[in-house]
Amino acid sequence: MREDLEPQATGSPETAIGQDVEKDAAIHDTTQLPKGDDVSSSSTASLLRRLTSWGVEVRGIAPVPEKDQTKTQYHNVFFLWLSMLVNLLPIITGMLGTLGYGLSLRDTSLTIIFFSLLCYIPTAYVNILGPQTGMRQMVSARYSFGFFPVTIVVALNMMTVVGFTVIAGIVAGQTLSAVSDGRISVALGIVLTFVVGLFMSFCGYKVIHIYNRWSWLGVLICFIIMTGCGGKHLSEQVEAEPADAPLILSFGCLIAGFSIAFAGIMSDYSVYYKSTAPVTRMFFYPYLAQNLSTILLMILGAAIGGAVPNVPAWNEGHTRFSTGGVLEAMLRPAGGFGKFIAVLLAFSLTGNVSASMYTVTLNWQLLVPWFVRIPRIVFSVVTTAVMIPVAITAATDFFDSLENFLGIVSYWPAAFAAIVIVEHLYFRKGDSSTYDRDIWNNARKLPSGIAAITAGVASFGLIVPCMAATWYTGPIAEHTGDIGFEVAFALAGLLYVPLRTLEIKLQGRL
Repeated sequence: MREDLEPQATGSPETAIGQDVEKDAAIHDTTQLPKGDDVSSSSTASLLRRLTSWGVEVRGIAPVPEKDQTKTQYHNVFFLWLSMLVNLLPIITGMLGTLGYGLSLRDTSLTIIFFSLLCYIPTAYVNILGPQTGMRQMVSARYSFGFFPVTIVVALNMMTVVGFTVIAGIVAGQTLSAVSDGRISVALGIVLTFVVGLFMSFCGYKVIHIYNRWSWLGVLICFIIMTGCGGKHLSEQVEAEPADAPLILSFGCLIAGFSIAFAGIMSDYSVYYKSTAPVTRMFFYPYLAQNLSTILLMILGAAIGGAVPNVPAWNEGHTRFSTGGVLEAMLRPAGGFGKFIAVLLAFSLTGNVSASMYTVTLNWQLLVPWFVRIPRIVFSVVTTAVMIPVAITAATDFFDSLENFLGIVSYWPAAFAAIVIVEHLYFRKGDSSTYDRDIWNNARKLPSGIAAITAGVASFGLIVPCMAATWYTGPIAEHTGDIGFEVAFALAGLLYVPLRTLEIKLQGRL
């Protein structure tokens, strides 16, 4: 059994060499089993054990015990995030810069580089809380937002993750439809993508990690082939007017919406690493992976978007099948092999879809406390049933849907990340021992959360005038462009300091 694919054992007698940590935890963690009469509870426990023996993860949101945090292959974090972002989503987002905002390839590329390097800093930083606390991102958020108020953040996080998953399903569906020349409808393509992602999400953390450790390489080869087939047209860029600051900042907000939104899910995928994991490695591995994949693929997308109006075949594909049609047109010179590559690219999004579903199902159990008694796989099915009709509806006007979504999704994660980071660095002095795992589900011992929610809500008093969306432009944004996420991060962090100080004084504890 390869140690880089299996959780490593510690020296404690409770952990056998080569044991499957998640499987053992799921079987023995009775806090995750539904309570009821002895017969029904016994039947449920038996079912969960059988699912676990098949490789399905049934552990819910409870913190991972330190004895089960055994993984030391920290470089796998790099490959996980590389694979989650080496897909079509960054390419589509990059296309918005040239095709949607009318920016030149140079201006789009510089904006992508700057805002990606900036916005992935808080995103990567909150990843360190996974190993240090053994808690999923929204569980550790209870230590600043409190037991009940955190449900507001959880709901926002779920909507954000579902939004990205819907976009992934639409792009995959459009690509499959374009490859079949419309014989497979976009709706059917969306359904196929979500069903595959649903199956993968059943298997949980371990399978997602293994898949994402290797899948990026195959997808990267497909992108190289696609660029080789259509690369000769990438220089045929549409002439663009010189960009002004408001336009640059507005597109930058979209890049922020793409990158900083991951702050709500980062530690979901690092909780099984040793609690002593090096902070620098747990920060730089995701930071480098996210920037490497995002910057390169978004710039490729920007080049494609800028050439679409000048390449008849690409323009026709875009008119008929949106993004999927452009990709199919790029690969058309390769004939049947090109269609095969397009199908692989469409299904490359299933890794992202499955990981997103995994996070959403965990968030369900935080949204309503008693949902913790329901096996996670039930929420996978429910979430899929909700996302399919939403994706089919949004696909009718894809680029507007994408622009509207990314344009507003950056605000709350920026405020959330600022509050969590201030809590960890300023109030807890970066000391993970202050996160008592035993009180994760105890509303009376956790912070009230009033300070965090007040800081977040109050920051929107200035965020709203700084917003610039297709449906609303604030009075400040009319002159500056969209600076909402910058204001959200700075103002929420500043407001949280005095409010949390008062909260600690009144409660007499962290």
